Amino acid sequence: MFVEVLVVGIGTLAAGALLLIALIGPSTTAKLAPVADSTLAAGVSLAAAYALGILTDRAADTALAPVRRQLRTASFPTASSYAQARLRLAEIPALAAQADYARSRMRICRGWLLNTVALTLASSLALLRYSFEHQKLVICVTTVFGLLIAFGFYRAWRALTTTSYRKLAEQIALADSSPSVPNQSQPGPAHP
Repeated sequence: MFVEVLVVGIGTLAAGALLLIALIGPSTTAKLAPVADSTLAAGVSLAAAYALGILTDRAADTALAPVRRQLRTASFPTASSYAQARLRLAEIPALAAQADYARSRMRICRGWLLNTVALTLASSLALLRYSFEHQKLVICVTTVFGLLIAFGFYRAWRALTTTSYRKLAEQIALADSSPSVPNQSQPGPAHP
């Protein structure tokens, strides 16, 4: 989970940096640029990205919780039936590993959904602070492109979540319907 939180946090940190650039303007940004090119700044940025990744992941999970619950009810009518399925899944290591991988991809998609919206907004604000040819066109293209990517992350998260719930329900039903092999006593020495 460390890597996925860091991947999400890097996007959040980039959006924050763009927002700062938009707020302080071009001349101050040029003065601060050498400070950003240091080992200390890289270390602080990495730590900040991890912390921001945790916050972004939690915010995205909270924002998408109503949709997630709605998707879950298609495969699990109650929260307790889902919880029981998750506990049952933990007993099957191969399936648990697949489910962990799917959850990792879902976390990245939901985090980058928020990141893409934040990056689009921050980029547009930063572009407003700089004067250049075709500024309005570049801002419009940036905004449209960012919103399309955000929608793509939403669709990917939704598809991954739906598939994850469906597969979990199918795998648990299959595991529960498989005949269990009874414990057979081992042959031992014959008694006289």
